[in-house]
Amino acid sequence: MGHGRSFLLRVVLPAALALASGCGREAAPPTPPPAPAPPRPSLLLVTLDTTRADALAPEADAAATPAFAALVARGMRFTQAYATAPTTLPSHASMLSGLYPGEHGVHENGRHLSERVPLVAERLRELGYSTAAFVSGFPLKSPFGLARGFDLYDDEFDAGKTERVARETTERALAWLAKSDPRPRFLWVHYYDPHEPYAPPEPFRSRFPDDPYQGEVAAMDHELGRLLAAFEAARGGRGTAVLVAADHGEGRGEHGEMLHGNLLYQGVMRVPLVVAGSGLAPGTRSDPVSLRQVRATLLSLAGEDADGSLLSSGSGPVLGEAMQPFLNYRWQPQVMGVAGRQKLILSGRLELFDIVDDPGETRDLAGTVAPDRALARAVAGYPLPGTAAAPASSPAGEEERRRLASLGYLVSGETPGTIPDGAPRAADMTPLFGDLDSAALAFAGGSWARAAQLFERVLARDRGNLMAAVQLAACRSFLGREREALEAFELARRIDPRSIEVRHYLGLHHLTYHHPELAAPLLEAVVEAQPDRLAAIEGLAQVRVSQGRLAEAASLLERAVPLSRNPGARLVEAGLLRMRLGETGPAIAALERARGAQGAAFRRDLELGVLYLSVRRLEEARDALDRVPRGHADAPMALFKRAQVSVLLGETDRKERVRAARAGADETTRRLIEGERLFDGLLP
Repeated sequence: MGHGRSFLLRVVLPAALALASGCGREAAPPTPPPAPAPPRPSLLLVTLDTTRADALAPEADAAATPAFAALVARGMRFTQAYATAPTTLPSHASMLSGLYPGEHGVHENGRHLSERVPLVAERLRELGYSTAAFVSGFPLKSPFGLARGFDLYDDEFDAGKTERVARETTERALAWLAKSDPRPRFLWVHYYDPHEPYAPPEPFRSRFPDDPYQGEVAAMDHELGRLLAAFEAARGGRGTAVLVAADHGEGRGEHGEMLHGNLLYQGVMRVPLVVAGSGLAPGTRSDPVSLRQVRATLLSLAGEDADGSLLSSGSGPVLGEAMQPFLNYRWQPQVMGVAGRQKLILSGRLELFDIVDDPGETRDLAGTVAPDRALARAVAGYPLPGTAAAPASSPAGEEERRRLASLGYLVSGETPGTIPDGAPRAADMTPLFGDLDSAALAFAGGSWARAAQLFERVLARDRGNLMAAVQLAACRSFLGREREALEAFELARRIDPRSIEVRHYLGLHHLTYHHPELAAPLLEAVVEAQPDRLAAIEGLAQVRVSQGRLAEAASLLERAVPLSRNPGARLVEAGLLRMRLGETGPAIAALERARGAQGAAFRRDLELGVLYLSVRRLEEARDALDRVPRGHADAPMALFKRAQVSVLLGETDRKERVRAARAGADETTRRLIEGERLFDGLLP
């Protein structure tokens, strides 16, 4: 009864009342269906690494960069566009996330962006886009976190290379565009070419004999033209939109900076930026905008409501940072902001410039002109590394750090807890930039004596430079100069007693010089703080072996496997330790994985055969022992074990196997053969 009444109240009565209310009137005309939403346009994002705003048309000769000039003619150009950082990974993370580095947590190359930070490709894929990225430099390799949301993330370089030229990247992108796909496309193409050392291909090398940087930019522009033409040709009846921007510029000697990453002046922070596409009116905007607005702009072009698009009116100051000198050298952190015609830089003290009347930033107005209040508040409130609620970014592994160093990027791997007393301003340390860049390259290349000389020269001018002290100590250690290495380590410890870098390199130094008891607490602290620090893990495994703690050593080596350039070697070491511990199953599993990883280079078939034999996996034991080369040092034992297997399997040639084992025996196996009861009656 109750259920029936409920049904009447919920369904029948409201329906009857609705019918009654319509009695005596004509039925209302049906509501027309909503118009179908227009198809989403295909989107192309092109990022030009290390490209100054004045290296491209119209600020440069249009004949040098005709593709960009043609795009400017049909697009909206932003003359005051700013990078969020003068470094590749933080800047790209901002473009794809819509956040400043102080918000997404990546302040330098060689950090892994947290998975908690949503990226634009993830949202576009949810909207039905086919997504692909083609990146040209190691700082953007997929492990660093920007690959999320892309169906294809092409970051393959030739063996041993850390970058690829624009032509090759374009070819790969064109091949993807040539494939039929009914969905709208989101394509991101990153060109890395204008990086020092500048080596443009012909004919651009000959066209710019006195300016190879501009030759690199011109060669990149040529590939941009090919890419734009192919993207338009593949539109498939859809609208298209293109956004082209540089991630940061290049100092080229301005304010004492030849390259980038250390300062916040216009040459490295003001970037070219153009948006063009179906239905977008061309023009020029001179209000300050930020590369972090790229995300919102792409979503807006895709038909989403997104605050902060470049195509809407700007609001608030535009901010940026340069934290690499703070993280690496313990110099002052640097924050900048732009509002209207004012640019404010905070780095130990304030600098204020009128970028309209003084685009070269030659006249510091701080102390004579009051900065805009909102600008000053925004700069003062910018979150510094280690103080923000941003998701933590994990540091790069050893191999990643080595490859970044080969490009001239030192990676700190840690964040200072405080700003050191008396920390210098990066702008006052420009005479050291060249030595620091050269030292990083020498260190990465294993030129320890040259690197040590350069780091000594840096420390003569900057005794508080943590990175220089640590790397100098490491160089001296590698060179066999133990006492001098310890002196440099002591200097580094005085600079920052909490430094993980100091503990890491000092722990490895003690291990090298056969002091595992001194290495142990240092490496334990490093592994606890940075669980993916490969060299520390492997070093601690050596310590544990010396202490007889084999199970812990094996576990550490197994932990190192996914981090190592040579996982097979780590698996072999772990397998042999498990074998010594009598853990047959784990030992077999490790050696089988090692064989799969090493292929023909695997040299532990004897041990694998012995393990198989111990658990009576006789056929596998036979196959493993047969793979031991006859001239190998393990051949006598392999022949002995193979004869045992032959007898147990009842092979027809078992007598010949036993005799061959005796004929090839050494002193150890000769005694084993004579006492082996399996061989009774098989020896003459």
